[in-house]
Amino acid sequence: MRAETRHILAEHALDRSLIRWIMRRVGNPNISIRLWNGDEFRVTEAPPVACMELCERRAVFELLLSPSVGFGESYSKGLIKIHGDFRAFANEVTFAITRQQNGRYYGPKIRSMLYAIRSNTLARSWRNIHHHYDIGNEFYKLWLDERMVYTCAYFDKPAASLAQAQLAKLEHVCRKLKLRPGQKVIEAGCGFGALALHMAEHYGVNVIALNNSSEQVSFAREIAAAKGLDNRVKFVEDDYRNIGGRCDAFVSVGMLEHVGLTNFTTLGELIRRSLKPEGIGLIHSIARSYPDRVDPWIGKHIFPGGHIPSLSEMMAVFEPQRFSILDVENLRPHYARTCAMWLENFEAVADEVAEMYGEEFVRMWRLYLAGSSAGFQSGTLQLYQILFAPLGSNNVPWTRDYQYLRESGSH
Repeated sequence: MRAETRHILAEHALDRSLIRWIMRRVGNPNISIRLWNGDEFRVTEAPPVACMELCERRAVFELLLSPSVGFGESYSKGLIKIHGDFRAFANEVTFAITRQQNGRYYGPKIRSMLYAIRSNTLARSWRNIHHHYDIGNEFYKLWLDERMVYTCAYFDKPAASLAQAQLAKLEHVCRKLKLRPGQKVIEAGCGFGALALHMAEHYGVNVIALNNSSEQVSFAREIAAAKGLDNRVKFVEDDYRNIGGRCDAFVSVGMLEHVGLTNFTTLGELIRRSLKPEGIGLIHSIARSYPDRVDPWIGKHIFPGGHIPSLSEMMAVFEPQRFSILDVENLRPHYARTCAMWLENFEAVADEVAEMYGEEFVRMWRLYLAGSSAGFQSGTLQLYQILFAPLGSNNVPWTRDYQYLRESGSH
């Protein structure tokens, strides 16, 4: 055998060995691997759900450095391609990683604590929010529902469309808060304004809604003016830490993930100062089934500065302030479906997105949406709605019936 041939065979053997070692690190998903030379092999004996093609050898070394960042960046740049159903691929890999990490607790918890040392200052929070939410409203209009709700939908009916499920979520939150006409509501992190507008229009409350995103606040103000609600909803471009005044209800949907663990007690103190003694509050947040740091690729490219807390970590908002926890609901399957629908909508306009931002951006967001759906599907990610009240308040419901049965006079 010629020396050149032996060298090539040795390289192929080393490549396969490195890739199989990487696959063991991520739990041996049922996929096949195709190398840059056309060589293809299965990771397991089971039929593969998709094929991951490594277009260049350097993709192997990117994966060795970090399976998360290495895969995310290599896929976004086209060094890795996925052949087959992309969401099925994301589900399979995520389930494999979840199985691999089953039973591990203290290591991830320590990583979470170390990651939390980096505090989200006011300036850093603004930059982080700008990175994700100020991409441009035209982008989000392409694939969100008509109300531009960019949080978990609530599929109270199995066949509900995304728009119907988002409206059901707004209603679900309002019923939990037991809103009444004339009340004052503070909303921290209002997105594109759908909840604040819904509360004012259908429940007759007055809302102060804060958000760091200039693009989202601009959009919300336009809708409020068009609906004639700008006298009842005030959209403020500012950080939640600058909230002032008292309220009957405090609500935050999809903001806690951006607050940072070190600021949870600050948020709790702010809510305690804001909420009247007989008031009620709700925090809706993505969470983890156990403490850990945010996925490195997500933290670098999608949500810089973000931290997805476990339920125990979320208690840092409530326990130091002696809040009474009234209800904890997990909408995890609803978010898996929401992300899957977003991905379907996104794929339908991928060509338009590519014209706006380029192919690398499209691949990055495809991975983010598919990976998010897979995270909720696998149980790695949760979605909690936590209902709470100040210590000693007896203005609390006896049962949960009101959350699901529309009360007369609520509109």
